[in-house]
Amino acid sequence: MITTAMGELSLPVSERDHIRGTKNAPVTLVKYGDYECPYCGRAHFIVKELQQLTGDLMRFVYRHFPLTSVHPHAEQAAEAAEAAGAQGKFWEMHNHLFEHQQALDRKHLIKYAANLGLDVPRFSHELAEHAHVAKIREDLLSGIQSGVNGTPTFFINGVRHDGSYDLRSLLAAIQNAAES
Repeated sequence: MITTAMGELSLPVSERDHIRGTKNAPVTLVKYGDYECPYCGRAHFIVKELQQLTGDLMRFVYRHFPLTSVHPHAEQAAEAAEAAGAQGKFWEMHNHLFEHQQALDRKHLIKYAANLGLDVPRFSHELAEHAHVAKIREDLLSGIQSGVNGTPTFFINGVRHDGSYDLRSLLAAIQNAAES
């Protein structure tokens, strides 16, 4: 077990993560999220805008933190994102799930896989076998060890962002981290 100060990432960003942006970006924004969480849904669009505004200044990492006690489809949606990722389409499924948060049951997940051109029998099999649940649980555990207690939770360069996650606040925090 990795021990860190509360509010710091316990699991450093690595190749195991889903990363968007340049490898050498001076700022790394990590989001722990839940595909069924309405706050995460709003934050999804804020992050997309941040990515456009910051360009090569920031890279973005998404980690799963399904709150299964309040969001019954969250873990299966995370598994769907990972199954799509196994076929090279994590970010496409990730975006689709956040853009269709009200329809995350198995029937819709399979429909989304077909719409993305995935190998649907493979996708369905991986969902049925929970082939990617270990990765999701690793993300969840790393979040707990890092002090995540709700979604969305953001980390900027490894330190939890405890401020607001509106566009202006996150942009200012990213710019401050880039100047540090």
